[in-house]
Amino acid sequence: MGGDGKVFTFEEVSVHNNHKDCWLIINGKVYDVTKFMEDHPGGDEVLLSSTGQDATDDFEDVGHSDSAREMMGEYCIGDVDASTVPQKKKYKVPNQPHYNQDKTSEFIIKILQFLVPLAILGLAFGIRLYTKST
Repeated sequence: MGGDGKVFTFEEVSVHNNHKDCWLIINGKVYDVTKFMEDHPGGDEVLLSSTGQDATDDFEDVGHSDSAREMMGEYCIGDVDASTVPQKKKYKVPNQPHYNQDKTSEFIIKILQFLVPLAILGLAFGIRLYTKST
């Protein structure tokens, strides 16, 4: 692989982020893929979308062939200083309120909130009628 032992910071690599000047970081190595943009089977948009970040996961997720991996050597221009690469944030599931699958108790409470006052009103009305007729 090329590179002549050059070490770049993440910031240095991330400024090379356009069609005429595109660098990527894959497995700690820095690649200048500018000349490969038009020949990339996935199109130049794929490469451009991976600039400004560590593109290792994107590269590995696609499942590149052995010949594609061999071809990488001619585009390698050095290494990235790992201490300058931002840490990837782990996805944290947001806290959610407890989900009550059996909503029976909530349903009963709502029915009672309607029926109890109605029963009290009916009882009061019945007592009024009974006392008035006697």
